[in-house]
Parts: sequence; C-alpha cells; structure tokens
Amino acid sequence: MAVYPWHYQRGWHITGTAGIFGAAAAAGILLGLDERQMVWALGIAATQSAGLREMFGSMSKNLHIGRAAQNGLLAALLAGKNFISSERSLEAPRGFAHVLGQAPNIEAITADFGSRFEILQNTYKPFPCGVVLHPVIEGCAALSTANRLEAKDVRRIALRCNPLVLELTGIKKPAATLEAKLSVFHAAAAAVVKRRGTLEEFALATINNPDVLALREKVAVIVDQQIGGDEADITIELDDGRVLNCHVDHAIGSISRPLTDRDMSDKFRGLTEPLLQKSQVDGLIEACGDMRHLKDASVLARLAAG
Repeated sequence: MAVYPWHYQRGWHITGTAGIFGAAAAAGILLGLDERQMVWALGIAATQSAGLREMFGSMSKNLHIGRAAQNGLLAALLAGKNFISSERSLEAPRGFAHVLGQAPNIEAITADFGSRFEILQNTYKPFPCGVVLHPVIEGCAALSTANRLEAKDVRRIALRCNPLVLELTGIKKPAATLEAKLSVFHAAAAAVVKRRGTLEEFALATINNPDVLALREKVAVIVDQQIGGDEADITIELDDGRVLNCHVDHAIGSISRPLTDRDMSDKFRGLTEPLLQKSQVDGLIEACGDMRHLKDASVLARLAAG
C-alpha cells in the first residue's frame, strides 16, 4: 500500500516484492523474535525483495511467490540468530519504499495498525488463472450453459472489460498453459466451448482444441474505464441472428461474492483427487477446517503425501 500503484505499473511483481515482508513478519512472530530482531527480519526481507512482471506467462512468475515465502522465512531465521540489517530498511532514502516506489506513502505502513488488516481484502480464486479473467469466464460459461452453445454457431464474442484485462491478459495466441492463463482470448473461448474454467481448460489439449482455436479469433475486447476489476459485460452474437448478453457485476470469488466453504472444498477436491486417495482428501479437508486445534501441523504433510 505504501508503494502502489507506481511500483506495480513500473514493472515490479508486487506479490513477490511485498509478499516477502508478510512472510518475514509471520515467521518472526511464530519464532518469538523480539522487537529489534523483527526490525532486522524486515530489513533482511527488504534487501531480498524481487520479482519482475516481465516474467508473467512463464514459470518464473510462480517462482516469485515461492521465493517470497522462502526468503521471508530465511529473513526471520537469520534475525533470530542476531544477523543484523539496517533498522530503517523501509523508510530510509535508499530503503525499499523510496527505491521501489515513487513518492511513497510511508504512513500507509502503520495506518490503523492492529485494527485494519489488508489480508481480509483478499479472496480465493475459483478459476486457476489471472483474477481479472474471472468475470469473463463466469459470464461466458453461464451464457454457453444456458443456451447450449456450439462453437460453430458463434459469430462474435464481445467483451467489455476493465483496462487491466488487456494489460495483464492480452496474449492473443497462447502456446502453453502459463500463457493461456494470461489470455482473455483463450479464457473466453474455452469457457464457451467447455462451459467451465478448471485446470483442464488451460491444458494443452484445450489450448490446441480446434473449436477453441477458431473461437478465440472471434473474441473482441473493448476497454471500459467504468468497468470494475471484478466486473465484465459479455455479448455473444450467433449466426442465427440472436444476441446474448450477460453482465457480471462482481465475479464469483470476489469480496462481494466470496466462495463458500462448500465451494472451497469442491475446488480442493478437483485439484487433489487426481493425485491422492479420496480418504486423504477427506482427511485434509477435515484437518484444515480444524487447524487451530491441531497439536501437530505435520499431520497435513502426512495426509498430503502421495
């Protein structure tokens, strides 16, 4: 919040660059660091902060997220051993906020500290792709399901979207899964053909599906500054002259329409049942739901072992 939006617009992947501070703070609390050690932990995190948006569409994007968690933990472990850092790593002229932000809002770091928690503004994704694609997928799948659409009958798919949709997911001809997850053209076409948005819709078989390939050429994206980040307007024109429309005010999974516990469990089953026994999946769902009462968190690792 101190460096956004310039930081992100400049090309830094904020999930990696800022995420490391969350990991360091959480690990530091669990490790019982004192005040000075926690300051060091945040400093050690600051000097490891990294992640470039140029990596979007490649495996390296996911590396940012894993490294943020790993390096945040490392920062806390080092600080716990009295490995020191600058004690002004965030606010100093050559610290994180001024180097990676333009006119940073330093006060945002401690505003409403202890009473307002930004993590409560986060939600869980129903679809395994860029979050700005979610209203598009929901609307396209809903129209296709309700009208039993066939790809050959579609003349045009017009999407009115937030500007971030093209900025973040404008890949027109994705050739691999990671690119497809950042392609509004593929997401819309696959949602119409498959009437859903699971991992399968971003697999190579779907990317190379002739119906999907033909349909994504018929997708037109109209940028609209008045459309919200979790909103989309979908119009599908058919060869028989019919015009179908669906307006998604707030996508499923957004703050306004969060996933239910049942939705979360269903998504988890879809991701894990191809890899684990049903009894393991059931056990993991039960254990995660009762996590605060677990005496030993390693039970999760044992249940997840294939």
